[in-house]
Amino acid sequence: MAVTPDYQSLTRAAYVLHEEKLISNLKLINSVKEEAGISIILALKGFAMWKMFPLVGQYLDGATASSLFEARLIHEEMGCKAHTYCAAYTDSDFDQIAAISHHMVFNSVGQYLRFKDKIKANYPNLSCGLRVNPGFSKVEVDMYNPTAPGSRLGIDASHLRNGLPEGIQGLHFHALCENNSYDLEETLAAFEDKYSHLLPHVKWVNMGGGHLMTRTGYDISHLISILKRFKEKYQVEIILEPGSAIAWQTGDLVAHVVDIVDNHGIKTLMTDVSFTAHMPDTLEMPYRPVISGTVEAVTPYRFRIGGTSCLSGDFMY
Repeated sequence: MAVTPDYQSLTRAAYVLHEEKLISNLKLINSVKEEAGISIILALKGFAMWKMFPLVGQYLDGATASSLFEARLIHEEMGCKAHTYCAAYTDSDFDQIAAISHHMVFNSVGQYLRFKDKIKANYPNLSCGLRVNPGFSKVEVDMYNPTAPGSRLGIDASHLRNGLPEGIQGLHFHALCENNSYDLEETLAAFEDKYSHLLPHVKWVNMGGGHLMTRTGYDISHLISILKRFKEKYQVEIILEPGSAIAWQTGDLVAHVVDIVDNHGIKTLMTDVSFTAHMPDTLEMPYRPVISGTVEAVTPYRFRIGGTSCLSGDFMY
């Protein structure tokens, strides 16, 4: 039986996780993994609460990193090597990352060739891949669209017309953001159109994140059928790396109103949390977070919510 949390007893701002909701999400995701016969790993940018990594590890196949310290977090707290993709690897970090990764994905052919000899000599068991850009996405916000014109993320098909460099075992694309299975289906069609000539030469395809399979209404059966069909057609291992789907609607950010500021008729509730620090997507996307117990109102009962940082724009209506 779910227990109603007593938020009134919290004297400081806190992220509060409902473990039973997280387990429910993990069980659903694990069922997709098992039925489709694929690997699913956690994307830390969506959920990096490392105290829960032992629980996550019971259902998923590890995690994906995009930096040295994310790879270290996975290795040290989840107890496994990382599936790592960096937009650009540096000489100073490369060896540390390679030593604690089982897959490494490169954002350009040039980056791979730069480190190829070192990998062959020192990390013979490392499985290397290239991130490609399918040139198609159903993401509507450009900031979150990795296939937007001029994107720096992923290799355009024109650079791989002559095949893959020696030693590349996989392809990776990421073109979704909180999307559904039908968006994935369209994205896969674009991916196949541009890169199908390479698929007989790879062992795995990483279809990235953005698969919001734990959202109410997501067509799980359709997702499974897409994955099984692709796997059977190309005989490759499939990897998904959802982030938001893992922790979707599993917790709250508890805050307190500590002051009210009135400036030219604009009333701001000053809180002990920060939009830019604790929920940056609300400013970057932007979107309005759901605040429990609030309703839309008109002046004089309308308030802004202010963050505690010194950033002038750290507020939301």
